[in-house]
Amino acid sequence: MKKLILSAAILLCGLTAFAQTNIQIQYDFAKDRQQITTTIEGFYTDKGGNTFFFVDHDFPLNKNLGDTQSPAGTYMEVARCLNFWQNSPVNFLSAHVEYNGGAYKGFGINHAFLAGADFFLHSKDFNNTLNLKVLYKGILNTKQVVPMQFTVVWGCQDLFGAKGLRFSGFADFWWEDHTVFGTQMSGQLSHVVFISEPQLWYNCGTEHFNIGGEVELSYDFGTTRGFKARPCLGIKWVF
Repeated sequence: MKKLILSAAILLCGLTAFAQTNIQIQYDFAKDRQQITTTIEGFYTDKGGNTFFFVDHDFPLNKNLGDTQSPAGTYMEVARCLNFWQNSPVNFLSAHVEYNGGAYKGFGINHAFLAGADFFLHSKDFNNTLNLKVLYKGILNTKQVVPMQFTVVWGCQDLFGAKGLRFSGFADFWWEDHTVFGTQMSGQLSHVVFISEPQLWYNCGTEHFNIGGEVELSYDFGTTRGFKARPCLGIKWVF
């Protein structure tokens, strides 16, 4: 889950038209992954707000971890921030709606529907941005004592004064019952789930090509129990 270009431009729709699409190709070094993940990501603004989406595809390479003849999983998110008051004193506040879902090695990531509020903070030059989201989250066929998600999205351009170096990422917190392959895990009802993907990219002297990577930090995410740190390296092409 990326959400990374969202923080860089969420209010630019109130100043000028903005659109960006990028493709990322990263290799995941984690022992339980060892795969390539491709990401198609887009962010587009208009007079009524902005639209963000991404789609991940996983391609396993290690035969000891399963089938390498086809993609192992797909995950997608699409979100819309509604802001018809961009010239008002509260233009930092947007309404947020979102859908996400997917599948990984036969395990379904159930349809999830989210709605709530987005709060946007930024430096004067927009080089440093922060989004705070408070969302209702309903997951299909999943017991939820606390049907909520809290999201933080950040972006720091030209980090430490190094032109072209960008640090960005997100962190999600939510609650669910962790039903895996149709069997509910005892003692795991509606406990907190956490995932964060801090990324570091360097623009290689062109507006299109970037090298870098991310570290996926998670707790009880998907089919994995406990805390995991999964480093990735790759390239990104911005259209």
